[in-house]
This record gives sequence, C-alpha cells and structure tokens, in this order.
Amino acid sequence: MKTVISTRSETNIVGMALIDFLNRKVSVYPLTYGARVPRVGSMVVGQVSSVMPQIATVRIFRIGKRNLSGFFTGFLHVSDVNTKFVESMFEVCKAGDILRAKVISTKNRSYHLSIADRNLGVVYAFCSLCGGLLERSGSELKCRKCGSIEKRKISADYGKGVI
Repeated sequence: MKTVISTRSETNIVGMALIDFLNRKVSVYPLTYGARVPRVGSMVVGQVSSVMPQIATVRIFRIGKRNLSGFFTGFLHVSDVNTKFVESMFEVCKAGDILRAKVISTKNRSYHLSIADRNLGVVYAFCSLCGGLLERSGSELKCRKCGSIEKRKISADYGKGVI
C-alpha cells in the first residue's frame, strides 16, 4: 500500500494504510514513531518559495530545533506579518529568504504562519539584484557585493547563525 498520513483526534501518523473492505475500515500502521509535523504554536524555519502581494509561500524544513527529512508548505498572509498595517508582502520578504515563523492555524490542512513577533521574521536574506547575502545595517539590509539597500521584516537575531 501507499504511505499516508492519518489524523487520529490530535495525533498525526505517517505509515502504511491497511484497508478492510469487509468492515469498511481504514487503519494506518506507523512506519516510524514520533514523526514530526507542525502543530499550532510550533516555531518553524523555512525558505520563501514565492511571494504575491497578499501572501507568501514558505517551504518549512525545520520544526523547533529539529531538521525535517522532507518539507511542509506554509502560507504567510500579509495580515499576519506585523501588528501595524502592511500594504504588500513585497515589503516583508522575497523569494529565497530564510525566515522563522510560528504556526497559527492548520485549517483546511494548510499551515498558516505568522511573523508578527519581534523574534520572528527573516533570518537570512539575499540581494534581489545580485544574489549576495544581505547584511544588517540598522533597520535596513545592505548588499556587500552591489551596495543595494533592501527592506524586509527581519528578526531580532538576523544573521546570527540560526540555521
């Protein structure tokens, strides 16, 4: 059978599906115990894969301090970025940036993220002109290679070896 993810009350299980057609039951037998999946309240680290005016897509590769063997996809909405009004996600992050976020919802089997806290946000960013690593200069980010200055919603510990 195929590997599936089953949700039993509050527990997620990754394993093999056993389908009992006679009794009309589906069971999941775990392949591994303690598989990590993001839960509401989890701190996650991921890479921004795409940015649109209202939402960014994030590939989550770490939950807490543990790296994942695969990845999960999370969504960061413009309303969950800051306590103040933010007009566009392009002011917050760009594709390729690494950010730390908090899972605020798993509604509709999607991971909804927030970076509204001071310790959350972009931890590493790359220049949109030349691809160089951006260094913090006050509240802005500056590229050493080309001198470009860019704006992001950066975390308090930006560039401090979080990954």
